[in-house]
Amino acid sequence: MSIRSGHLAPLLLAALLPACGEQGPVFLDDPAPQRLSAWGLFELDSDHLTPHRQTAVFAPANSLFTDYAHKLRTAWIPDGLQISLDGANLDYPTGAILSKTFYYPAEASGNFLLTTDTGESQRITLKDHTLVETRLLVRREAGWVPLVYVWNEEQTEAFLRVAGTSRPIRLKSDTGTRDFTYFVPNENQCAGCHVTDHPDGGLQPLGALSHQLATPTLFNTGATPLQQWQARGWLSPAPAVTPVPRWQDEGEALDLRARAYLDMNCGHCHNPNGAADTSALLLDGFNHRGVDMGLCKGPVAAGGGSGNRRFGITPGAPDDSILLYRMESTAPDEMMPELGRSLMHAEGVALIRAWIAAMPGGCGP
Repeated sequence: MSIRSGHLAPLLLAALLPACGEQGPVFLDDPAPQRLSAWGLFELDSDHLTPHRQTAVFAPANSLFTDYAHKLRTAWIPDGLQISLDGANLDYPTGAILSKTFYYPAEASGNFLLTTDTGESQRITLKDHTLVETRLLVRREAGWVPLVYVWNEEQTEAFLRVAGTSRPIRLKSDTGTRDFTYFVPNENQCAGCHVTDHPDGGLQPLGALSHQLATPTLFNTGATPLQQWQARGWLSPAPAVTPVPRWQDEGEALDLRARAYLDMNCGHCHNPNGAADTSALLLDGFNHRGVDMGLCKGPVAAGGGSGNRRFGITPGAPDDSILLYRMESTAPDEMMPELGRSLMHAEGVALIRAWIAAMPGGCGP
């Protein structure tokens, strides 16, 4: 099966389309609806999937790598409610909904050079793309609840899939095609990344955080997402936050870019309270000592995932560094991150390789 699943005739497709977007977004408590369209977050016709005008399309400064999937993100806050501030931290009100739609270029659209998600799209053109899944984080009274909706082959509706699923994907590049299996997570797997305070903390957003939203979006460089949300009345005032660098911005220092990449892709587990706290490896920010990030530090809980390498990071020697070995691996018991990918992220690996190669010194005998 190719990335493109097929098309219906326009008149037949129009007849099947759900009445998305007529009433606008709505907060729905338990039980969760079986159809994505019930939430009113999108307007769907035969040409486009478009976020409802009452939602805000946004992009964090950095995106978690997910097998080169493109992502369209939206936020919605019910009328009359606001995000409260705890310092620079965002506390979303009950009823808030964050969405992330994963999609790929259609095989029929021509050559697809493998690049990482940049968050540039404000709507999805259906003839050029295939929708895979839409994930929601819904803020209920007890905390965030994850819901995963999988799109049907006709691209007319997405249905709730608590148990997850998989889908064969074919990506085209300059050197040929790449086939792999895309895994849609089950509801329990969502906690593997979104519970950043392990084991008793609740789920938290990964990209919709203040420091990730303090950089202007690529499709609206005049304002940051925080400023856009303030203009909508969702924030008052927008918090003063130091923006995190974009790891793809080659104008930034190599060290800052590498740390920004690790923060987004590894920091949700590798933080002082995260699920990987037994590793004693901290990759969630910019103020950790080198040894805390694995510099000349032997593994504590890597098991067979060390690749017979001695240290997490060996300065000047990326091929002797466990960190790079686990990023390059696609073996289920070795690869990091261990959830959310089947492929190696070539651009991310190249960045971390250059960062380690540029480090002076060594680890001694």
